[in-house]
Amino acid sequence: MSSALETLTSGGFSIGVELPLDNDWSPAGQAARQRDGRLPGEPDLSAHRALAQLADRAGFRALWVRDVPLYDPQFGDAAQVFEAFSYLGYLAGITERILLGTAAIVLPLRDPYLTLKSATTIDQLSNGRLLLGVASGDRPVEYPIFGRDFDNRGQNFREQVALLRNGGADLPSGIALLPRPTGPLPLLVAGLAQQTPSWVGQHMDGWLAYPGTPQDHVRRSALWREVAGDKPYISFIHLDLLADPDAPMQRHRFGGAVGRHGLIEELHAMREAGVRHVGLHFRRSQRPVSDAMEEIAAYVLPHFHAEADRQGPGAMAA
Repeated sequence: MSSALETLTSGGFSIGVELPLDNDWSPAGQAARQRDGRLPGEPDLSAHRALAQLADRAGFRALWVRDVPLYDPQFGDAAQVFEAFSYLGYLAGITERILLGTAAIVLPLRDPYLTLKSATTIDQLSNGRLLLGVASGDRPVEYPIFGRDFDNRGQNFREQVALLRNGGADLPSGIALLPRPTGPLPLLVAGLAQQTPSWVGQHMDGWLAYPGTPQDHVRRSALWREVAGDKPYISFIHLDLLADPDAPMQRHRFGGAVGRHGLIEELHAMREAGVRHVGLHFRRSQRPVSDAMEEIAAYVLPHFHAEADRQGPGAMAA
């Protein structure tokens, strides 16, 4: 059976989606948010189950969630609202094949043994579909609330990675952490997590790089290869898929508005730049997210995913 990381990069390149699957950053989405009385950056989750299942059924390779313990109006982004591990347990139960990734768990804010137990639980409940992305965090307001030292988060991150790697082997004699890990969990790092590039390249299994243009990724992936060899380089695009399939790319911060033909060109360029997986983020989408996902599944995924991605459960492992 292939590991989750091998499945993610099968065929050399794959496409996933980042949650929440809502367009609350678009003008229409913001109007709906204000009408519903939601906070800025708090998405509409009324269709979250159906959209996650659509992503699974349509052949997207991974669903990515983020770890935002507290809402901070200075950031104005509540991610998918639900706590990351709890939500992944739910997603594991309503999906069949799609990988389940975190982008990324803020290790210094969490107890390391509970992180290991939660991650192992999700991995086993999902039949090995977990991709554990981890980070040191970047929201200073959270640390004193959780009784943590923001300035010491880099050292704390290293210590927690070491514990995740040893699987709880340092527990006192007779004490066990259950469920027992069936193997090492894939650890992906978001950014540098207050570490040196060489440390990250040595200790992590892949890099969750910040969004950028293909030219940005040429430079960044080359630096990653220098310290990590062929370990996967992963990134994301904030996408507004336009209804006109021939609409050219109009870049904005972290992504752009583009028709599907331009999106195909962009993804080809990212693959050539060394990106192994791209997560699509739809919060700027002017169209209903389901419409954009269905169009991508029909016209874009076939350029990058094998036919097995769009067949029945277990087809990819066959």
